[in-house]
Amino acid sequence: MENNHQIEKRVMEKINSGRLKLRSKYIFLAEKLGLGSAFILSLLLAVLFFSLFLFYLKASDNLVYLTFGSRGLFAWLESFPYLMAITLTIFIIIASWIIKKSDLAFKKPFSYFIIGLLAFIMLAGTILAFTNISERIEQESLSSRPAGRFIRPFFEFGLPDRSRGLAGRIIEAGENYLIIQTPQASKKIDLSQLTTPLEQPLLPGMFVVILGQRQQNFFIAERIHLISENEMPIIRHGVRGRFGPFENSGGNRSNGGGVFLPLPNGILTSSTEQCFKDCFDDGLNPPACQVQCQQ
Repeated sequence: MENNHQIEKRVMEKINSGRLKLRSKYIFLAEKLGLGSAFILSLLLAVLFFSLFLFYLKASDNLVYLTFGSRGLFAWLESFPYLMAITLTIFIIIASWIIKKSDLAFKKPFSYFIIGLLAFIMLAGTILAFTNISERIEQESLSSRPAGRFIRPFFEFGLPDRSRGLAGRIIEAGENYLIIQTPQASKKIDLSQLTTPLEQPLLPGMFVVILGQRQQNFFIAERIHLISENEMPIIRHGVRGRFGPFENSGGNRSNGGGVFLPLPNGILTSSTEQCFKDCFDDGLNPPACQVQCQQ
């Protein structure tokens, strides 16, 4: 009892001398509200980026390389969305730090909160991945608006030129070579060293994922996997955004049997894409469709 009295006396002396300043309860309230808002924001962003991460794995060529076995592992690592994964980790760390600084961490073991936090992010992010929000964000990344420019690096970081893998649309198919359009550029593929037979004849307009080795001016293919363009919307949007739609007009091999309609600004919106599709279905020729859909 005496010790408590002495401590109280010392505290009062420091207050009276000005060495110890009391803080208003409103300051504590503002700090708590600020931490709460920061926690909610970081949690929501972590859920969003986990959803985008799942969408990227499903909608790009990343997971397809694992179907090639151990030889596809390096191509998988090259196409992994590291920037997206790092950003997700940062938001999880921020949310965890805020929990640790709050009074909640003193009531129960901190590990319980971390497990609950990760479980919530994974569950909510998985549910969000079944909606069209991630696809709409990916399409927005193709636009020139500020939001599109902000989100674009998170998708582009996983789609650079790779040394062991390629994904894109065939525009020319020869006896021992292909020319494909990727989200970066047109690539010539050498088919003379394929280790497995082709699944079916390769034709212009098909989308493929190729495992092999990049040389200076061409790519040596070891294995090729045909895939529907609807299974790789990120690759499809990247190719069409750079080169435009592909219309197989029955041309000869020199032009790949197709007509390519690049857009002036390099961006293909969903409405423009639908316009080209409807135009081709109506039987109009590609130049007429290009004029009509860009008006």
